[in-house]
Amino acid sequence: MTTRMLLLADTHVPKRARRLPDAVLHAIDEADVVAHAGDWVDLPTLDLIESRSRVFHGVYGNNDGADLRARLPEVARFEAEDVRVAMIHETGQAARREQRMDEAFPETDLLIFGHSHIPWDSVAPSGMRLLNPGSPTDRRRQPVCTMMTVTIDGSGLEANLVPIA
Repeated sequence: MTTRMLLLADTHVPKRARRLPDAVLHAIDEADVVAHAGDWVDLPTLDLIESRSRVFHGVYGNNDGADLRARLPEVARFEAEDVRVAMIHETGQAARREQRMDEAFPETDLLIFGHSHIPWDSVAPSGMRLLNPGSPTDRRRQPVCTMMTVTIDGSGLEANLVPIA
């Protein structure tokens, strides 16, 4: 079996963009699982992504108000195939991130996070994979806006950073 995941974070609608790019909407429609690592800013974006997703997981971020926090957890945990996934918005500074996350998320194979708007793909000493998809609407210091796709199958996990024009 193969599971196609779409990773999103830091959409910041309507503060950084009036709406999600069409490429994001198309990717949501194609994915088996959609995971959003927080900083939505508005409920309509959550409603839109959740309604278009076959399977949806989300967490709130530091820019999300009480309305979003009422619907989303700070940390989400789920399985995709046999991969144990955890998701949180913030992981702190980049220095020693892998070691800190190993301690904070034992028995996790994949940790999805956001906050920095900077794509990240690394492996912790335990073998846990850490992925940050960047932002599809606010590139900050990055050359382009981004999202990430993950394919999980019998041979493992493959992550691809997807630029958004």
